[in-house]
Amino acid sequence: MFAVIRTGGRQYRVVPDDVLEIGKIAGDVGTIVQLGEVLVVGGDAPVLGSPTVAGASVAAEVLDHKRGPKVIAFKKRRRKNSRRKRGYRDEITVLRITEILTDGKKPTVGPRPKREKVVAKPADDADEAPKAAKKAAAKKPAAKKAAAKAPAKAAKKAPAKKAAAKKGKSDKK
Repeated sequence: MFAVIRTGGRQYRVVPDDVLEIGKIAGDVGTIVQLGEVLVVGGDAPVLGSPTVAGASVAAEVLDHKRGPKVIAFKKRRRKNSRRKRGYRDEITVLRITEILTDGKKPTVGPRPKREKVVAKPADDADEAPKAAKKAAAKKPAAKKAAAKAPAKAAKKAPAKKAAAKKGKSDKK
């Protein structure tokens, strides 16, 4: 099932679990908001609104409020050496569509729980001992290689020769 909604002067075709960036709307992050201007409800039997579908709405979870990309209007006048650059940023709300409702129903799906960060478990002491031994063994040969390379760098190279200057047109006679 899909729906076509209108918000902020634009129309969006949405299905459940879509993520949208729309003009800023009221609602705290993590809450469910209802968008009431549904123009079309599609599926097996599409319903067209005139201008909106009666009793239809779309429930969405507010994910974030942020600022959009910078839009710049640039103006330059010819031969006058003057320029003007003016810009602005839109306020954006990021939504996740949870469900499409018809017949005046209320939202049944709540906001998704936030993901918890995975904390690294401390390894057993028995596992750490072999790893530490491997790291120490790996560091010893690396130190020997660095010591062997140091004397090789000590030898100085002969300075590079400068290229001969080219003669220009004025030098030829």
